[in-house]
Amino acid sequence: MRVDIDNPNPAFIAIMEDCDQKVFLDANFFIPPDRSNLGIKPYRFEHFRDVWLDPLLSEFSRLSIHEAVYDELVEELVKKYVDDQVGSDPARICIHSDSELTEVEIALRNHFMAKIAVHSQYDPNMDNAKDRGEVRSLSFMAARKYLYFAANDSLPIRLIKDADKLDSGLKDMGIIQMYELIYYLYLTGKYDNKSLRILYKYEYYLTAREKNSNPGWEEFISGMNSLYGKKGKG
Repeated sequence: MRVDIDNPNPAFIAIMEDCDQKVFLDANFFIPPDRSNLGIKPYRFEHFRDVWLDPLLSEFSRLSIHEAVYDELVEELVKKYVDDQVGSDPARICIHSDSELTEVEIALRNHFMAKIAVHSQYDPNMDNAKDRGEVRSLSFMAARKYLYFAANDSLPIRLIKDADKLDSGLKDMGIIQMYELIYYLYLTGKYDNKSLRILYKYEYYLTAREKNSNPGWEEFISGMNSLYGKKGKG
């Protein structure tokens, strides 16, 4: 995944300025990264929870997931964590279901789903698992006119960023990436910078290719400060 420190993201600016806006999350925001294929130990869930999930849920009050994303959270510790957040008082995560949609919204959802699915490996007629969470989340959001989707996966990033070229119907939507939210947590000054740096490196700066295309931590923070430093809490 490419880290962009050259072009400001209007969606990220919008949620920095108002943390109470509804933001939908993709499944990969909850699942600890595992790059053991590179000879690196996978992230333990407990550490991922402490460094990433708990801070994220503390900073943003209206985080949401679609039911199709919830269905992807099959690992026991991950699912229990989400269930606990949904069941807390007040709830820290909201699960949205297609059953909420009106007849008009169902027609809109189907329209957007058809436009989105052709760029994915998801077949709405088969309702197969591959790319299901992203496609059904985005089509639900488009039908309801929700604006912000947060993901660490190339498919939703491309569907939103290249909406005009792909005719995905998502040109009014904004994408927020994991590195932007890592930076936001850093900017608050509330969390352990060393742990955030390690998470950033694990996600974006391990391979030779990543080191060639992405900034190291200090360059990342400096570049993001140039784009956003005066717009957040820090």
